[in-house]
Amino acid sequence: MQSVNPATGEPFATHDDHTAAQVQAAITAAHQAYGEYRRTTFEQRSEWMNAAAAILERRVEELALLATREMGKTLEAARQEVLKCASACRYYAAHAGAFLAPEPVKTEADEAYVTYQPLGVVLAVMPWNFPYWQAFRFIAPTLMAGNTALLKHASNVPGCALAIQDVLREAGFPAGVFTTLLIGSRDVQAVLQDPRVTAVSLTGSEGAGRAVSATAGGELKPAVMELGGSDPFIVMPSADIELAAKTAVTARTINNGQSCIAAKRFIVHADVYDAFTDAFVAGLRALKVGNPELEGTDVGPLATPQIRSDLDRQVQDAVSKGARVRTGGQVPEGQGNYYPVTALDHLTPDMDVWLEETFGPVALIFRVDSIDEAVELANATTFGLGSSAWTNDADERERFIRDLEAGSVFINSMVASDPRLPFGGVKHSGFGRELGRHGILQFVNIKTVSIGAPDGAHRSQTE
Repeated sequence: MQSVNPATGEPFATHDDHTAAQVQAAITAAHQAYGEYRRTTFEQRSEWMNAAAAILERRVEELALLATREMGKTLEAARQEVLKCASACRYYAAHAGAFLAPEPVKTEADEAYVTYQPLGVVLAVMPWNFPYWQAFRFIAPTLMAGNTALLKHASNVPGCALAIQDVLREAGFPAGVFTTLLIGSRDVQAVLQDPRVTAVSLTGSEGAGRAVSATAGGELKPAVMELGGSDPFIVMPSADIELAAKTAVTARTINNGQSCIAAKRFIVHADVYDAFTDAFVAGLRALKVGNPELEGTDVGPLATPQIRSDLDRQVQDAVSKGARVRTGGQVPEGQGNYYPVTALDHLTPDMDVWLEETFGPVALIFRVDSIDEAVELANATTFGLGSSAWTNDADERERFIRDLEAGSVFINSMVASDPRLPFGGVKHSGFGRELGRHGILQFVNIKTVSIGAPDGAHRSQTE
């Protein structure tokens, strides 16, 4: 596996793929480690997890630079990502014990309660766009629950994948509790089919989700799928238009536009369409696209040449069918996978961008005449990850909360993940939840315990 700098197109590191024997050894080590690790206390796991947080904070500059050089995010964005990982580690270190504490239930038995126990070895299949955060939001709850973990990271961020393993080992987690596997997508099925691997979590494309969840289903193993998104950003007349437009710029271009929960479709009421769109486009034009290692750069290169090619295909298809380019829209000359910040309007259903996710700094702007039309258009997609709605009308707010088909609704703010809140989607954006208490419950055995009964004859004879 090669680490290739998206800003230059030049490789700067090479890592050998793990052999089949090495993969089997890693699974064996994880399975063996689980037998002892599951019996460790929450206090001991918290000590290791807090140590990991401290290491992330101490090594933030080194880790951030590695992410910038492997996948192209700006250096400041990479710093914030590393620090967010530390916050997730501290959050689960502080709360996992309470989240998984036994819950007494009053029944006819002498004693009854629900207990939460780990499942075993859990496989994570993770993407490149947030190479640390996507991994740690899986790692922190999974390890704090007493499971052991294997990470199959994206093949273009092997350095980040190995750095994560190094952080956890330095933090003191026992050998085998966490291992990075340098394997390709073609090898995931065999790992998941191993009987010692009990569950899987995947963040990635819809295609990857279909393939991995099909394997998990065939093996009857729990799965969490966090897939693509085409998040709406709805602006109504009562909104603070200046704030909405300013936030929209960040919401569309976060991580160089390569985020599942980036706002992608800007659905604007006709009464404020011109005011919002003019301010939004002006904000997009003001962004500096360039070397992600330089302070002051707002948008860096896309992660791979293929991502840029796919994005430009979508843009050119829309333009050929009548879309208007408000800014950007042309691949620049020179080295690197750069793509200009782009805004399109005059969009129609025959364009690829109408239904496809645009994974890069391309904003799609739609005009609507009513809240009914806004909700209908927002839901007219196979995706349902996040949604953002801007209104200061109480009735409109409740309508959006009730009717938007998404895993989250953010009112007067942009969609973001938070360790304290469950995260995930509906429809083709996947199933299951990460983060919050719901996230740690994904990979535990929710076990019922019932002890004794005053009279067994009075128990129901039905299942």
